[in-house]
Amino acid sequence: MMRELRPALVIFGLLTVITGVLYPGFVTVAGRMLFPQQVAGSVIWRDGRAVGSQLLGQPFSDAGYFWSRPSATTPQPYNGAISSGSNLAATNPTLVQAVRERIAALRAADTGNDWPVPVDLVTASGSGLDPHISPAAARYQVARVARARGLQEAVVAALVERSIEGRTLGVLGEARVNVLQLNLSLDKLR
Repeated sequence: MMRELRPALVIFGLLTVITGVLYPGFVTVAGRMLFPQQVAGSVIWRDGRAVGSQLLGQPFSDAGYFWSRPSATTPQPYNGAISSGSNLAATNPTLVQAVRERIAALRAADTGNDWPVPVDLVTASGSGLDPHISPAAARYQVARVARARGLQEAVVAALVERSIEGRTLGVLGEARVNVLQLNLSLDKLR
């Protein structure tokens, strides 16, 4: 019996060391060397303090800032521990009412804006953590942000255009604007 058990225990021990120690250690070291920003959570630092992450959205409600798309995470918005969408169908009365309320809030915050409201400003992403909005959603908010900050619309619009990230590798996804980075750039204007 020891003849059969011994090779099994040796292989078990060897595979445990390889897959439980060496491989994770190699991946950790390689990740820290090749992708230090991503391994650290893509945290954005300003004046020696963390202000957010490039990868996780966060709420903005002040009229002088660009607003993120809604989050469906609970118990608070943009909860990184519980990534989730609302899972409500487009015809669900609860979702329809929430969208109506969000449109009304956007209209109330910018009474002169009669542009169509971009869908990503009134619906949550699948994860509820999306840090990006579409260029159309950013452009929609330019007048409100400029007015609240006492800036010319052209200055804020130019900042939005500079903040647009293209498709990944030129073909994947859609053009997008990172809301936190845009708002931090906006803070530098004043």
